Amino acid sequence: MTDTSCGFVALIGEPNAGKSTLLNKMVGAKISIVTHKVQTTRARIRGIALEGNTQLVFVDTPGLFRPRRRLDRAMVSAAWSAAADADVVVLLIEAHRGITEGAAAIIEGLSGHIRSNKKIALALNKIDRVKADSLLKLSAELNERFNFAATFMISAEKGHGVDDLRKWLAGQLPEGPWLYPEDQIADVPLRMIAAEITREKLTLRLHQELPYQLTVETESWQDRKDGSVRVDQIIYVMRDGHKGIILGPKGETIKAVSVASRQEMSEFLDQKVHLFLKVKVRPNWLEEPARYTEMGLNFKDGAK
Repeated sequence: MTDTSCGFVALIGEPNAGKSTLLNKMVGAKISIVTHKVQTTRARIRGIALEGNTQLVFVDTPGLFRPRRRLDRAMVSAAWSAAADADVVVLLIEAHRGITEGAAAIIEGLSGHIRSNKKIALALNKIDRVKADSLLKLSAELNERFNFAATFMISAEKGHGVDDLRKWLAGQLPEGPWLYPEDQIADVPLRMIAAEITREKLTLRLHQELPYQLTVETESWQDRKDGSVRVDQIIYVMRDGHKGIILGPKGETIKAVSVASRQEMSEFLDQKVHLFLKVKVRPNWLEEPARYTEMGLNFKDGAK
């Protein structure tokens, strides 16, 4: 008999439901990209948290939405397969938006994608934006539509209700040895986290469609003798015009992105980072299998 437990928890929901914010709060560190723009999480990011003698491995999935492009389809497929593989699933719904068309479609899809004996919890997020009576009404309506194992009222951003949710999840996971060392908080290559940090900074600075038409890859990673690290990254864009936007007047935009990204990488790694960014035009990067592999997605899943 082992006295430890360990298992996988998939966080699912519409884009911008707060999955990445909740993951970061559970883990106690920022490991997943958070922006005000939808569909910013592309890969399945694993975060690791401890609750007593239980190790919880959280999978932050791309948001579930109606896909239009190959990348969209690969992202949605990754989200459903993560939910199907997990021990427990948490569906996040934005309390102030209620049952949107997208939320209704996800609830309908639960029975088709996930075994009937799997526990699925409902987490009503951003509760600080809604009156209590509306919350109770929404909770009752959602539980009428699907038989959730438990319902939690949370604010992922402020931390309300997050401890209760983590304790409940810990109680649902199977007995077994921990999969990761006690001090590990993520199961993602550092190269990918570094690329996601830069992509977040670009997403925050750029407007409209451009963030969805670029990707960032860490080309090389060199540990130096003085304890610092050199990181070379490529920003792939689809058009020449995009390159000019990212560089900005006199290179100001790329400089600002580089400074912000380097600073966050240094804090995350706790070592000095020398960051070098290049922008390359690749009109068909959305159709290149290598780009998907770098994001932790399956290129074939994006096929129609």
